[in-house]
Amino acid sequence: MPRAAPAGASYCHAAQPPDHAAIRLRCVSSTLAGAFGIAALFVAVLALVFAIQALRAQSGAPKPAAKLPTTPAPHAQAEVQPAQPEAKPGTVKSELRRLSKELEDARSELRDTLQHLAVVRYDAYGDMGGRLSWSMALLDDNGDGVVLTSINSRNDARSYAKEVKSFESDSKLSPEEEEALETLRKEAAQPRETPEPQ
Repeated sequence: MPRAAPAGASYCHAAQPPDHAAIRLRCVSSTLAGAFGIAALFVAVLALVFAIQALRAQSGAPKPAAKLPTTPAPHAQAEVQPAQPEAKPGTVKSELRRLSKELEDARSELRDTLQHLAVVRYDAYGDMGGRLSWSMALLDDNGDGVVLTSINSRNDARSYAKEVKSFESDSKLSPEEEEALETLRKEAAQPRETPEPQ
């Protein structure tokens, strides 16, 4: 009779052939047995996932997808895209078209967000150091937004906000505020690289 293996070492059993001529001993470590069990479980889950995907594709029902709220593009596109035949829902081609449309909608919404920033730091008073005063222009792609200024002295700090439309303000701007606006005006004049739609 074979001896039992210590816990965690290996599991052995004797197999006797019909003629009882020899005894073969087969051993499998518990770690290896656990690894085989986990691998078998992984393969079973993977097969289940593939089966569900195959059933979805066979039924022709598209996968449910979360929709982002979209708004119509404010600017008409210069190039009119040729009409393409509608792709079958749930296919890679239809998903690419849907994602391309969502990306274009997101880009058009992004044009109206305050995303361009320029900061000018300076000493507002001669007796102060450390450039603690600052003016910041925060604009969208159209040059609309706000200029914020904080003037710091030894006794207090004053903050100002001035509205900007098309890189211009109805309020009188300080030289530092003008400098911040000019930085963004130059940035807007430079052509931006945009990826070509495919």
